[in-house]
Amino acid sequence: MFSKEESARLRKEFWTSFGKSFPRKWLLYNTKIKGVAFKFLADRKKAMVCFDIENPDELTNLMYYDQMLSLKSLLENEIPEVIFDNNYELENGKVIHRIYIPHQQKFSIYNKNSWRDCFEFFYETMSKFELFFLEYEDFIKSI
Repeated sequence: MFSKEESARLRKEFWTSFGKSFPRKWLLYNTKIKGVAFKFLADRKKAMVCFDIENPDELTNLMYYDQMLSLKSLLENEIPEVIFDNNYELENGKVIHRIYIPHQQKFSIYNKNSWRDCFEFFYETMSKFELFFLEYEDFIKSI
């Protein structure tokens, strides 16, 4: 097991290495929709690319999630492994609407040998996801 300091250092090194390996300005929180963001997630057991809907107003959340559900088949054509989860529970217990693509290969942020595959997964998957969002952005925002 790693100490807190070693763990923090490895996580920082992982994200720094990803940024240097694939330098690009990602959309992430700049969707211009309150409470809607793209995220890269990596921990000791898994990695994923996410589209999180967590506006403070639950009705607004449902409306954005419904907009995305109406585009589900189109998104599945672009990214077949996409998962729609209406009740995704975060580690802190908060429940959000999450649309995500899990990294299918064995991964741990603490295993440097698994980093390169994850970086490539992040780059390819987030690029497709952002492109899809930008193509349908006006429709998604039209609630």
